[in-house]
Amino acid sequence: MEQEHKRRVRYKGTHPRSYQEKYKELQPEKYQADVEKIIRSGKTPAGMHISIMVDEILDVLQIRPGQVGLDATLGYGGHTRRMLEKLEGQGHMYATDVDPIESEKTRQRLAELGFGPEILTIRRMNFAELDQVAPGEKFDFILADLGVSSMQIDNPERGFTFKQDGPLDLRLDPTAGITAAQRLRELDRDELEAMLVENSDEPYADRIAKAIHEVFRRGGSIDTTRQLAAVVEKALEFLPAKERKEAVKKSCQRTFQALRIDVNSEFEVLYAFLEKLPGVLKSGGRVAVLTFHSGEDRLVKQAFRQHLREGLYRDVSADAVRPSAEECFRNPRAKSTKLRWAIKE
Repeated sequence: MEQEHKRRVRYKGTHPRSYQEKYKELQPEKYQADVEKIIRSGKTPAGMHISIMVDEILDVLQIRPGQVGLDATLGYGGHTRRMLEKLEGQGHMYATDVDPIESEKTRQRLAELGFGPEILTIRRMNFAELDQVAPGEKFDFILADLGVSSMQIDNPERGFTFKQDGPLDLRLDPTAGITAAQRLRELDRDELEAMLVENSDEPYADRIAKAIHEVFRRGGSIDTTRQLAAVVEKALEFLPAKERKEAVKKSCQRTFQALRIDVNSEFEVLYAFLEKLPGVLKSGGRVAVLTFHSGEDRLVKQAFRQHLREGLYRDVSADAVRPSAEECFRNPRAKSTKLRWAIKE
């Protein structure tokens, strides 16, 4: 039987809304002019991750040909590519990522640019295991970008965004662990409230936890991103109308952030990474870490200062480095970014 030919989904009007309709943005190699126009307007094209604070990171790491480095969070590979260029074909880069979907796409993308296995080794593993990436090897430079990649956020099938409906998943590795929907069912009201406070400083944690718990108490379910967003919106109905829209948006962002951190054990993973860092750096080796919310930044700042007092680091950043106003305009997702660095004794 002849298979029916299906036409590609086309833009509806000039402003496509669904992820699937944005076929031009999802094919940057084919529609480069369209993608560049979107970037110039201060937006991030669907399915693409714009690397943040690249020049500042390269200034901190001071990469030279022949060195050995690690990108602990491969993602779209933008940072990795620029670090590889600094090696000028000499030395080696390692990279880790737990996402089996995006890491394979990135491997192919970098290979097509000439960065194959002779200069780049990609391992599918959690960056908390950085001491197992290349046993016995010490690194000259390490980068960890703790942000969730735009490819993950934009794709509704991954459940990271409440702007479009999709399964409430939020796992960085969709083949392991439990989904956010399952996790919500496991937590009681007090645990939910504590999670929202600890992971995202949510000011309405008590009301949101109560609303979520009430759904389950009545025999309901929260299985999709939009269902969770609707519960948050209902919890904030008490706010004045003129304040409510913005408050709901921010509380949804914080609720999803808190759940994502919990589902992926992000604080525990980061703590393990920071503890192992000094042990895998060469003397004089440099590390740069990009954080995106206060909880992460606190952990990094405290760990760097502690290891400085212990004599493991020669120097650490006194203050966080922030992206320029120009970069924040080009890429709004850079606004909350903080860069901290350390140099091994």
